[in-house]
Amino acid sequence: MLNSFIASLPFMDQARADLVINGFFPIVKAAVLVSIPLAIVSFILGMIIAVGVALLRVTPVSGILHRVLLAFVNVYISIIRGTPMLVQLCIVFYGLPAIGIFIDPIPAGIIGFSLNVGAYASETVRASILSVPKGQWEAGYTIGMTYLQTFRRIIAPQAFRVAVPPLSNSFISLFKETSLASVVTVTEMFRVAQQIANASYDFLPVYIEAAFIYWCFCWVLFMIQARIEKRMDRYVAK
Repeated sequence: MLNSFIASLPFMDQARADLVINGFFPIVKAAVLVSIPLAIVSFILGMIIAVGVALLRVTPVSGILHRVLLAFVNVYISIIRGTPMLVQLCIVFYGLPAIGIFIDPIPAGIIGFSLNVGAYASETVRASILSVPKGQWEAGYTIGMTYLQTFRRIIAPQAFRVAVPPLSNSFISLFKETSLASVVTVTEMFRVAQQIANASYDFLPVYIEAAFIYWCFCWVLFMIQARIEKRMDRYVAK
């Protein structure tokens, strides 16, 4: 029945219906086993970088080492934000072997995505920290807290609530951008779709199917994002 329904759609026929049905599970399997884990691992590592960079930039400058590190992260952010992610991935996977550094496809993808997320998310984290009124810092110092104690107990929870929506959007964007990993031979869901399309020489239905599957996964992520935001609203209200 499903086969007949798909074959009845515009620009479809029985052969295309069979192609779409046979390609569905391989694409979904690649999404579950490769694309989503790749996005999760890259996002976690990217957030570790982002928090470190953001804290370095919001902490009052003290000493030459701090100034050197600050200059380094400013250059890092400028380079990442000023170059396409595709170019960054190609440099990691195809460029580094020229100087004797060889990285497997999945680790190369993780490195490229993590560095990209770290640069962009650091701006989100920094803005979230700066959005907390300075009086909150002063209140912490007044009751005898150190800088780190004030940040951890007072500033971070408030900044986290502000950062949740943009960071959630960043993760959803990262999941979609894992399709770029196909360029460095990672067999994620879009590369599987490419392989199916190349074997059949019929690209339109397979790519539309891949787009539909991406949309379905993103819709689930949108719902998760909404639930997280509601929970954070209730937490802040308490």
